[in-house]
Amino acid sequence: MKIDKVEAIAIEVPLPKPFAGATYTVPTRNTIVTRIYTDDGLVSEVYNGDNRKCGPEVARIVMEDIAPLILGLNPVCHEKVWEHAFKITTPQGDRKYLMEAIACVDTAVWDLKGKALGCSVNKLMGGYRQRIPITATGGYYQEGRSVESFGEEMQWLISVGMGGCKFKVGGLSPEEDYERVASAREGAGPNFILGCDANQGWTIDEATRFAELVEPLDITWFEEPVRWQDDVCSMAELRKRISIPINAGQSEMTSWGVRRLLDAGAVDIVNFDMSHGGGPTEWLRAATMCGSVGVKLLHHEETHLAVHALAAIPHGLYTDCFPDPERDPIWDKMIMNRPNICDGWIDVPQGPGFDIELDWDAVQRYRTN
Repeated sequence: MKIDKVEAIAIEVPLPKPFAGATYTVPTRNTIVTRIYTDDGLVSEVYNGDNRKCGPEVARIVMEDIAPLILGLNPVCHEKVWEHAFKITTPQGDRKYLMEAIACVDTAVWDLKGKALGCSVNKLMGGYRQRIPITATGGYYQEGRSVESFGEEMQWLISVGMGGCKFKVGGLSPEEDYERVASAREGAGPNFILGCDANQGWTIDEATRFAELVEPLDITWFEEPVRWQDDVCSMAELRKRISIPINAGQSEMTSWGVRRLLDAGAVDIVNFDMSHGGGPTEWLRAATMCGSVGVKLLHHEETHLAVHALAAIPHGLYTDCFPDPERDPIWDKMIMNRPNICDGWIDVPQGPGFDIELDWDAVQRYRTN
C-alpha cells in the first residue's frame, strides 16, 4: 500500500455571535480537512485544528510542500512518513504553520493505518480504555452577560451530558473573575469538574491572587495562568505558591517544547494539542514523557481526535468539547457520526481509524481554498 494523492481543504464557518477568552475573540470556526488516498483505494477522512488566521496557507503547505515528500510511502509506517514530512521545518517558513501542516498529514496517516488494519486509532495508540470523562469549554466573555448566567450555563452543560467545564478567566480582575466562577460552581454543584483557563492573561501576582480566591471552589486545574513572555519560569514559581494543579502545553508546537515544561517543573497537567504539534505521532512522544514523570494529560479541543488519544493511555484525564452549536458548528453539523455522550462520559468510536464520517455537502459549502 502506498500514498497516491494528498488533498487538504481549508474550512471557515461564520459564528452567529463572537466568543471571547481573556486574550482573543472567536468570530469563526475554522479547520482543515485532509484526505490522503492510497493506491489500493483507502481514503482518510479527518480534520484538524481551529486556526482562524492561516487555514489556506496550511492547506497549501500540505499539498505543495509535504505531499511530494511522502508520495509512494506506506501510511502504515507512520514514523517514516512523519520524518519525511518533518524535513520541511529546517529550510523554510513559519514553523507554527509547518507543524500544523505536518499534523494534518500525520492524523490522516493514522486514520489510514487504522483502516488498513481494521483497528481504531485508540487501540493503535494503546487502547487503555474505551470511554473517558468529557468536559466542555465555556464561561466565555460576551457583552451583556450577567454573573448569574454562568450558573445557568453549567446547568445546561450537565443537561447535554457534560461532566465538567473549562471556564474562561483572565480577562477581568481576579476578584471579578472569582464572582463568575463562584456562580458557575453554585449552578453546577459539588460533583462537577471545574477548571479555569486564563489564556495567558495575568501576571504571576494576579494569578496567585485568583488562585487564593477560588481555592474553596474545588478547582481541578488552572490553565495557562500567566503571560507568555516568561511563562515557564512564572508557572514554576506559581506552582510553589498555590495548591491548584497547573495545566499548560497547548501553545507548544513539539514534544521538545513539552519537555521544557517538564524539566522546569512548571506543570502538573499537559494539554498538548496534536493539531498544533505534529499530529498523533508527536503527541504520543509527549505523552510518554509526561507519563514517565507523573504528569497527567488533557488535550486542547479536538474531541474527535482527543477521545482516541486520551483514552489510549493510563494518564489521560478528560476530553474537551464545544457542545454549543453556536460555538462549534463543525462538531454539530459536519460530523455525521458523533460519539455517544451521556452522564459526563464519551464512548471511544469503535470503527477503523478515527471512525469519522464527514458531511461532504457541508465541507464544500464552507471550504475557502
